[in-house]
Amino acid sequence: MLTREQMAMRIARELQDGYYVNLGIGIPTLVANYIPDGIDVMLQSENGLLGIGAFPTIEQLDPDMINAGKQTITARKGAAIFDSALSFAMIRGGHVDLTVLGAFEVDASGNIASWMVPGKIVKGMGGAMDLVAGAENIIVVMTHTAKDGKSKLLPACTLPLTGAACIQRVLTDLALLDIADGAFILRERAPGVSIDEIARKTAGKLIIPDHVPEMKFV
Repeated sequence: MLTREQMAMRIARELQDGYYVNLGIGIPTLVANYIPDGIDVMLQSENGLLGIGAFPTIEQLDPDMINAGKQTITARKGAAIFDSALSFAMIRGGHVDLTVLGAFEVDASGNIASWMVPGKIVKGMGGAMDLVAGAENIIVVMTHTAKDGKSKLLPACTLPLTGAACIQRVLTDLALLDIADGAFILRERAPGVSIDEIARKTAGKLIIPDHVPEMKFV
């Protein structure tokens, strides 16, 4: 299975030069450490920073510089700091090219459930609803199964939705999959992970092409 760092490295390959990218809480924030050489992207946090840099060293740490997940961060050259109103105007106005989010569930129709589990205390949806509605492209990063072993890639989400028919690509610790025509399409598999294992752990309809390459990490 992929480590958290390998998942972030694989997502970083999806970035393109000139992209404005929002990184959600959890594994997505690690993408900031793996921006490929030769491309320039601006990372956005919905609490009001455009131009997130890598995570700080002890010498760089500033407790006033945080992302939406309350993690300390750095700002790259050319960064801008602004209020939440302007930040969400950017998101809702469709000016974010790519959003990377975690999720509890994703289904074969491209629906995402990422903000609450009934019966558990939640602070609210946060910016996720705006992000899935406003971004040009969304990639979900999550484990393939829950702690109890049940699949998180479903025929239909069972938890309250964050957004409907908005997810086209999912990276899990086992595989990279696209979503189209009511099915998950297997594109890549983690090193050492068999297609049979992915099929067993995918509850939604799964399409398996003739050739499914292993992901490569240098």
